[in-house]
Amino acid sequence: MKKLTLVRHAKSSWEHNVIDHERPLNERGFIDAQNLSTYLRMSDLKIDAVMSSDATRAKTTAGIFLDNLKIDASLMQLNHDLYDFSGNNLTSVIKACSDKVNNLMVFGHNHAITAFVNTFGSKFIDNVPTCGVVTIEFDIDNWNDLNKGKTINTLFPRDFKK
Repeated sequence: MKKLTLVRHAKSSWEHNVIDHERPLNERGFIDAQNLSTYLRMSDLKIDAVMSSDATRAKTTAGIFLDNLKIDASLMQLNHDLYDFSGNNLTSVIKACSDKVNNLMVFGHNHAITAFVNTFGSKFIDNVPTCGVVTIEFDIDNWNDLNKGKTINTLFPRDFKK
């Protein structure tokens, strides 16, 4: 059994004159990442490995989650292939993951995240929002055997709005 927790990077800022890869989070992005990761801490989430796009907004989101979930930073790998918008690289990176990893957390970008959860999850999600978290469980022993799984959890920033 494998469990994958996908996190779309939090809301980024367009106020800075930087290339897309270097866009930082905006204030709402920091707040959403704090809220969701703090809430997840209560769920006793077990994570064996973390992978993140090397884009600033994804790395920053991942760092906030690691801090709040008390996940050792040594479990995180940055992977430029996760700076992916189609989803092809995202799927390849997950399939290449070590089979010793049973609980994987991945930080990435849309459209890749939404396409992946709708291809491999059991619940259709029109659009995974920024800082959205989706967990899918797979009845497999090897990541390379990735097939349709069961969406067991979704957590979106709107869940915290009053």
